[in-house]
Amino acid sequence: MHIEQADIEKFKKLGVYSAAELAILAPVRFEDRRLSPRLTEGIEQAIDATVESIQRTPRTVTITLFVHNFGHRIEGVLFNPKPYMLRFFVEGERALYYGRIDCRQGRCQMSHPQRIPEAGSLTPKYKTALRTDVMARLAARYITRENLLEEGLPPRVADALMGLHFPQTAPQKEPTPAELYALKYAELYSYMRSLRGKRRYFDVLQKLDNDWRRWAMQLPFLLTDEQTRAIEAIEADFKKPHAAKRMVVGDVGAGKTMVILAAMQMATPYRSVLMAPTTILANQLYEEARKFLPEKKILLVTNATPKKLPLEEADVLIGTHALLYRDLPEAALIMVDEQHRFGTAQRHRLEKLISDGARHPHYLQFSATPIPRTQAMIDSAHIDVSLITKTPFKKDITTTVIHKPDFPSLLSHIRGEIAQSHQVLIVYPLVEESENFGYQSIEEARGYWEKHFANVYVTHGKDREKEVILETFREQGDILLATTVIEVGISLPRLTTVVIVGAERLGLATLHQLRGRVSRTGLKGWCFLYTNLNESERLDAFRQTDNGFDIAALDLKYRKSGDLLKGSIQSGKKFLWADLAEDEGIVREVKAALSP
Repeated sequence: MHIEQADIEKFKKLGVYSAAELAILAPVRFEDRRLSPRLTEGIEQAIDATVESIQRTPRTVTITLFVHNFGHRIEGVLFNPKPYMLRFFVEGERALYYGRIDCRQGRCQMSHPQRIPEAGSLTPKYKTALRTDVMARLAARYITRENLLEEGLPPRVADALMGLHFPQTAPQKEPTPAELYALKYAELYSYMRSLRGKRRYFDVLQKLDNDWRRWAMQLPFLLTDEQTRAIEAIEADFKKPHAAKRMVVGDVGAGKTMVILAAMQMATPYRSVLMAPTTILANQLYEEARKFLPEKKILLVTNATPKKLPLEEADVLIGTHALLYRDLPEAALIMVDEQHRFGTAQRHRLEKLISDGARHPHYLQFSATPIPRTQAMIDSAHIDVSLITKTPFKKDITTTVIHKPDFPSLLSHIRGEIAQSHQVLIVYPLVEESENFGYQSIEEARGYWEKHFANVYVTHGKDREKEVILETFREQGDILLATTVIEVGISLPRLTTVVIVGAERLGLATLHQLRGRVSRTGLKGWCFLYTNLNESERLDAFRQTDNGFDIAALDLKYRKSGDLLKGSIQSGKKFLWADLAEDEGIVREVKAALSP
């Protein structure tokens, strides 16, 4: 579609760049300016009328109009008229007017009749950044069946959009099912096509094809089918001429670490680099790599690592964001764990440090925050995606919603777990006291726990010592009071109970991450959701669901979907029409249509 020079700024103002995106901005209503032989009360109508007389009072102007298409008289009334309005009414002159007609006791009036240049059409009214008449002219010029088909929309979608903007009969107030489907399809199609267009391909530094299956056979356990499929997808990526760009999303405890290690094995004899968001997580990954890749020389890089340490001697570098401030040797594979914990600039910086001009290393991202399947399909237009939805073993965690009267029995449970050398995590929504919040903060609550229990540790997001405290708690603690800083990453083998205070204030995905800290080694676990609400549909739904991807879909259902990849999800922007909680079928159709 060619956009005329005079219209380019209008398209920019609307934030659209195609006929399909323009068509998504549907009219909010229509003015029916066709002449009718019948007067219909209570609606806006067009009339063909001659001005017979004009009467003025200090506040009103009453115009007697003979309406030719009705064959009788009505009154036009202007309240507190501006001088320019009177120019549209000249005694003896015949013209077209538009307005709402109401009748009382045999007298019919049109309030503020608007003079119109022509009749005989349904006129769309838009609510956009442009004036409605400007938008209407733009729509008439560019929303054509030819343009919509040329952009790749199916004929039935194009036809429905044409009917929405240019109906033959007065439309319903809401879009028909066919029109709503077309709006959703066009929106998702435009969005996913733009993501696909932004994907860039780079020549690869090294093709990687070392065998991983022999290594996997020597593991003391079998990989799950989904772990294997994710590794095979990475294996196929590594053999292509362009650098891999894949995101692996695994549920809590789904075994992403083994996928990471398999990728390192495939990278042999070349170097791998893995960046994690915290020292604790980097340490855990380092220990796992040393255990399952004993033949490799593995180095841990944190802020405490000596600057003189020769990094080029390592086969594998595992570290925190400290990696970004070192002269890194060439590596064929870079990976980022818990990728959402890093800013885009940090992730790109790591990739750039190791890239050689137009040649790039393979790049894998990992996340333990499950996403809805609809989002995964949308993401796949921009980056390859693998999902690991099942855990290697089924956790036995009982989730219970509790209230203030349940506190004594909760205390009894906590004492029983501590007596078995198990650990308890209590998550508070705030660090410090807040008025009218309804729940205690960590600082308000810690006195009680420290008075009645030994080995109580406290940390939160603002705590500079939190990693040291978490390490010490893992070895020596009974109770940990924390904010959602504990949400991802750390492994606490003896943790069997999590109590989440003010649970209704957190998203379901966050609740799932917190619950996922429990029973990482197969112990019986408990998750207590403490709330002041008498009942909560959200918490009841969460209590009955343990699959992170199902919970992510539930989260969408309760908070509605946002704009997922353009960055505007942070400001709460919504899709105009698509609902990712309900429209998986349409997303699937669009993905298939865009597939090469």
